[in-house]
Amino acid sequence: MHAYTASRTALSSRPTQPNPPVAFDPILLQPLSFYPAGAEIYAQGEKAGAVYQIEFGAVRVYRLLADGRRQISAFHLAGETFGFEADTTHHFFAEAINATGVRVFRVTAGTEISHQLLPLALKGLTRAQEHLLVLGRQNAIERVAAFLVDMAERQGGLRQIELPMSRMDIGDYLGLTIETVSRVFTRLKDKGVIRLLGLRSVEIVKSDALQDMSE
Repeated sequence: MHAYTASRTALSSRPTQPNPPVAFDPILLQPLSFYPAGAEIYAQGEKAGAVYQIEFGAVRVYRLLADGRRQISAFHLAGETFGFEADTTHHFFAEAINATGVRVFRVTAGTEISHQLLPLALKGLTRAQEHLLVLGRQNAIERVAAFLVDMAERQGGLRQIELPMSRMDIGDYLGLTIETVSRVFTRLKDKGVIRLLGLRSVEIVKSDALQDMSE
């Protein structure tokens, strides 16, 4: 793994993150690890046994299909936790989208899942189920609208949201081509539903209209 331990001084101005779940032995808490854009955090087939919390940046979780295509199953943002597995093996790849700081919590042998950790795992499961519902929709506009609504909710319901992922990432997440994703963004802009402030920044102008499109 291409990780680099960051100094406390460099992070002194960053918001304090939640305390580590009690299911993890504080002795095994790893220092903050830095991953540059595109760096692998863990690979499919590697031994599991840790949960990861993002201090800053963003992560994509994906699997490579038999024909070489990539299917992104989840995006994780600052403050979110990922890496939960049903067994001792990772079934997906996890990769930093941009410069990302990750805190690792290693599970001690025989540790029972705690009441603090369980809600995080269930939240990830719920998000995965919602993603499946989005993929089941035939309309590309519905998929992109649902994605933008989800991103807005995860960023505190702000009108202006940041999209650290590329249009290709969004396409691989929604089961659409990059051309289709770009056309839908342009169509939503032309309808006055969103304003494109930059390649990775979107302002939601008509949140009710976007919500209606996502349902």
